[in-house]
Amino acid sequence: MGSVSSSSWLVWALGSAGFAALTAIFAKIGVEGINSDLATLFRTLVIVVVLTALLALTGKFQPLGTIAPRTWLFLGLSGLATGASWLCYFRALKIGDAARVAPIDKLSVVFVAVIGVTLLGEHLSLRGWFGIGLIGAGAVLVALA
Repeated sequence: MGSVSSSSWLVWALGSAGFAALTAIFAKIGVEGINSDLATLFRTLVIVVVLTALLALTGKFQPLGTIAPRTWLFLGLSGLATGASWLCYFRALKIGDAARVAPIDKLSVVFVAVIGVTLLGEHLSLRGWFGIGLIGAGAVLVALA
């Protein structure tokens, strides 16, 4: 892992979870009275402006020619998947309860585990699979409540 401490991923992951929770609440309130696709566009524009400013202020822009074609391909695919996910998420929030939509959205954790093992060759212990099963079951139970 280089100079990054082994626990720093957990701090960032917890930050991601916290901000994702705020995203659901703010988005649920924000889609009232607006088309969900337009709301997604506005959210995306905010992200573009903030990230551009962050990269400019920290000097972390990288010359585009130094980026490998494979990287462009997979980041492009990731962007398309993100956009599709956000469109679906905002539409679901527009018509459903945030407390039920968000857990179903988090079934992505289960999907990532299965895809990570089958396509990326990653490994999970029996305890890990049990946890993934609990996440899946919990998401379904909350959504059906």
